[in-house]
Amino acid sequence: MRIALCLVSAAWLYAQAPQLTLAEKEEFLRTAKVISTKDSKGGITGTIRATLSDGKLTHDAQIQSIDESKIRFEGSRGIEINFRDSYKFNIAGYRLGRLLGLNMIPPSMERNYGGKSAAFTWWVDDVMFDEAARMKKKEVAPDTEKWNQEMNIVRVFDQLIHNTDRNLGNLLITKNWDIWMIDHTRAFRTSKELLNAKNLVMCDRNLLAALKKLDGSTLRTTMANYITQVEISGMLARRDKIVTFFEAGGEKVLFTLEPRP
Repeated sequence: MRIALCLVSAAWLYAQAPQLTLAEKEEFLRTAKVISTKDSKGGITGTIRATLSDGKLTHDAQIQSIDESKIRFEGSRGIEINFRDSYKFNIAGYRLGRLLGLNMIPPSMERNYGGKSAAFTWWVDDVMFDEAARMKKKEVAPDTEKWNQEMNIVRVFDQLIHNTDRNLGNLLITKNWDIWMIDHTRAFRTSKELLNAKNLVMCDRNLLAALKKLDGSTLRTTMANYITQVEISGMLARRDKIVTFFEAGGEKVLFTLEPRP
């Protein structure tokens, strides 16, 4: 699903925003009042950009309420059996990112909107462009090593969640050249096979250690309302393949990236 995000934020909207903790962002997304909305241009599943306020802070969020299942779906990538497109996977993606120690996925919380359950996802601040625009402009990150390491983390994460829709518009790059992964509504497939094993090149040591610690009990506790047991089983099987690949590769396929604050 392609979502064209407005990449230039209104200065007045964010000038007042303090540095919030993840818990504070989660609470804001859960409780702040929706004061205005507009469609996100280019989206195909009714994505809405909303401005929220709790009386102290004003900030934008992405709202997605899609929750569809199809036995057979034919899209740009071909035919998919047991297709799902669900707002729940945005929340699951955020929660999984936290379990893995990744600060590369914006907070996403469930709440009601327009009589439906929906994912309210924090609108990423200070975005320069998405990956499609970066490539078109032929912009190069000032720290290519850090850039390549973050991209490798993206590739590992997408193989873990079997993300069938990591299009270039779903990777945002901020002014300090941090990469943010958004829109995981077509991920968390039940397959036990990797989507594209060739995308596994290198892995962060801390991420690999966190992958090894993942277990069914923790995932069920953390994400029971958002992914099924079958989807958890598929992810753990893919996790095993990822860990096996990087352990076999040894030190030459590992790096250590300083965690984001």
